[in-house]
Amino acid sequence: MKPLSFMIITYNRPDDALDLAGNISRLDGLGELVEEVIIVNNQSTVSYQPLEDFIAAHPAIPFRYVVAFENLGVSRGRNYAISLSRAPILFFLDDDALIRNNDALRYIVPIFGGTGASEADTVTRPVGIAAFKVYYASTLQLQENAFPHKRFAERKDWPHFDTAYFSGCAHAIRRTVLDEVGVYPETFFYGMEEYDLSYRVLDAGYSIRYDDRVSILHKESPAGRLMPRDKLRGMWVNKSKVAWKYLPLRYFFSTAFLWSLEYLKKSGWHPGGFLRGWGEVFRIPRTERRSPVGKACRAYLERVKARLSY
Repeated sequence: MKPLSFMIITYNRPDDALDLAGNISRLDGLGELVEEVIIVNNQSTVSYQPLEDFIAAHPAIPFRYVVAFENLGVSRGRNYAISLSRAPILFFLDDDALIRNNDALRYIVPIFGGTGASEADTVTRPVGIAAFKVYYASTLQLQENAFPHKRFAERKDWPHFDTAYFSGCAHAIRRTVLDEVGVYPETFFYGMEEYDLSYRVLDAGYSIRYDDRVSILHKESPAGRLMPRDKLRGMWVNKSKVAWKYLPLRYFFSTAFLWSLEYLKKSGWHPGGFLRGWGEVFRIPRTERRSPVGKACRAYLERVKARLSY
């Protein structure tokens, strides 16, 4: 068994998916390190024939292209891909991402072995999830909203550190960790599912490790994507769910309130969505079971200077 499985969920981005498949095909160590390249087409409404032709023309690359039975969303799509995979380390990439450094695969397994820690930042827990360095493909600037720490200015040049969450754009997870704590929350159709998984992983005694030896080009515009109001509201509600489930209650109240202001700002002061969002937030205590993280996890969050208030 080779150590790595690629995990790619794609929806209505056939050109990007084709670019990514070509990018993967040129990586150093592909035949040596990669068990499979799993691509789940999330019931796209456009043709993926060029990607299918590329896969057929490269039988030596272990592509597994599967069309999902419905649009599963982000969390369920990832979980479906997990159910198809075999390797001990699962490497997730957005379909509009590319791997920047051709030797990236050679660093992923050593990250999980705990290498690369400095004297000032010693790994004291086994690594459960690895997060990577993400650049905007168009400008080669670091993508701040894909950086796995809120202290961006302070840490953007750090080569590695322990942190409290990861970006879904590009990350790797040890399979045994998912076996232990469970997979992505399937009630989260879009947004904040990474936070939910992060707290479960940290509470189980693992760390989340950022390492810049793997770098990613992301085709998202530096101006950001125009977020539909329903997705923006879903992010607000889901982040509030995460705070309710895993953190002290004061953080549930601060998260719900501050994210409601964020919704108003980014939605153009849309009153209907604001009221509907608060209605969903008020139902959280009745629908979500609290499972606050333990003392050791809280100490870890304090050590890595996690932002918990929103």
